Amino acid sequence: MSHILLVDPGMVARKAMHGILTRSGHACAAVENAAEALAFLRRNVRVDLIFTELALPPTSGLALIESLQADALLRHIPVVVYAQKADRELVKRCLGSGVQNILIKPYADEAIHAEIAKAEGDPWRARLFEEEKSFCRLTGMSPADLHRSLEALQQAAQLAAEPLAAALRARDSTAVNALTLPLHEQAEIVGAWGMVEALDRIAAGHAEPDTALAALQFAADLTGFWLDPQRIGPDFLGADAARIADPLELARAQWLAAPAEGRCPVIDWSQLLRRAEALSGCPVIESVAAGFQMLANGKPSSIHPLMDQVARDPGLTVQVLLAAHRLRTEDDDLTCIEDARLAVGQLGEARLEQLARNLVCTPEATLALPPAFDWPGFWTYQRGVARIAQLLCRDLEFNSLEAAARTAGQLHDFGLLLLAHLEPAGCQAILEHTRRHRVRRSEAERLFLGGTTTQLALHFAEKCSLPRRYANVLRWIDDPASATEDAPLVAIVSLARDLCRQNQVGTCGDPLADQTLALEQTPEWAILREGLYPSFNLRQFEQQVHAYCGRLRTEFSGHQTGFVSELVGQSGA
Repeated sequence: MSHILLVDPGMVARKAMHGILTRSGHACAAVENAAEALAFLRRNVRVDLIFTELALPPTSGLALIESLQADALLRHIPVVVYAQKADRELVKRCLGSGVQNILIKPYADEAIHAEIAKAEGDPWRARLFEEEKSFCRLTGMSPADLHRSLEALQQAAQLAAEPLAAALRARDSTAVNALTLPLHEQAEIVGAWGMVEALDRIAAGHAEPDTALAALQFAADLTGFWLDPQRIGPDFLGADAARIADPLELARAQWLAAPAEGRCPVIDWSQLLRRAEALSGCPVIESVAAGFQMLANGKPSSIHPLMDQVARDPGLTVQVLLAAHRLRTEDDDLTCIEDARLAVGQLGEARLEQLARNLVCTPEATLALPPAFDWPGFWTYQRGVARIAQLLCRDLEFNSLEAAARTAGQLHDFGLLLLAHLEPAGCQAILEHTRRHRVRRSEAERLFLGGTTTQLALHFAEKCSLPRRYANVLRWIDDPASATEDAPLVAIVSLARDLCRQNQVGTCGDPLADQTLALEQTPEWAILREGLYPSFNLRQFEQQVHAYCGRLRTEFSGHQTGFVSELVGQSGA
């Protein structure tokens, strides 16, 4: 897990970056300009990497980089610059300033993960301290002695900060030397080269008193962090607390009390269906919507990044398919589009920009019930079902169903997004009840709502004319044996869902089952095996699928990229 600082005045960009980072388990804090960034960095030695927009009124991203380079310690923090457009001279200046990379907006998940991987592979703080084992072996110190010496150095630096600032203000070089030389010697003895570097700049007269005080305090904080890497900076801690803070707590408590008080169902099911029907579109999580808005800006650009983003998100998948259906009703010559990627191409840049402006958005915090459930986990689960459904089609040779199975897997549980938008407290209460009582989410939904989110999604799909095959998946996914249409597709998505649950690829809110049926005993397999050759090796296939699930968990965490392969690549990618 890395701690990232984003410097960008745009709220859309900040939401989009937050979504990308939190989905892959990283912490993100954001500020608007260079001055706020410098103040934040001096308070938080925990920052591992900085992403900065180049246009930062009233100065610029270059001014921020130059300020960092002028600082004895902040200059070591890696910086990735984002710009609105490529400019050769600008790129030269940025790279000449020592930045890690310069990228062009909009954000791309795999590019961001690649930059984080670079920073993690060469952590900047490690350059400012000797490696413990080799240093102890070289000096004969024990690790415990080294830690005590570093703690003593940290305390001595903190005690010397104010007197040193006073000496600098008085331009008393004798007092400055008397304060810095013992610290310098103490820092050299323990290999705290960051402290040495800060003291060298102070002694050379390269720092104003307040700047010197801040540099010495930062060096002391850095030493403390080196001793305790689990410590979180105050602003990151504040961001985490704000994210965990629950404005729906009281309403959720009232929902949770309903079963004991005999108030279930809590709401009228038919009314909930009408409210879903009245929505102008499928809800999309705010951070995902922000990323889509950055891409769908109406400017001439490659459509492929938009296709990739839509195909990875359940809400966007549904919304783009609905928009394509509306376009079809305007032109009867168009055929029904079932692939979200094709729907993006059919809509074109102008319609996509309009769609981005009018998305129905839901806060990510609505699906935040740590540690059991959160949006990144649910997003991973949806993607996992899509990918495994795609794998099943290839390996079981249902090749004609591959695109439909991927899309159906992506959207099969979008009813939870509808509920989170319409009844956020109720959604949280259902997830919490599921966790506490270890029941299936569908059971808790029937208790509190009088119906399930799958039924809610089916109603929405039929009223809004989602392609019929996807409505059929929603209709029979919980009982594939009853399917009278599209039975193989229903069975593939249902089986992919079960495999995701068993292998813990993300989370849908259901508890892990104590016992699971062997694949050959499932109702899904009774449908699918009819199309297989007698020589099909079921045991080998099961092993391959479980191994593939493990690779998906790694990939979706952001530690491996592969966003193109997830859509069109090899099954073993």
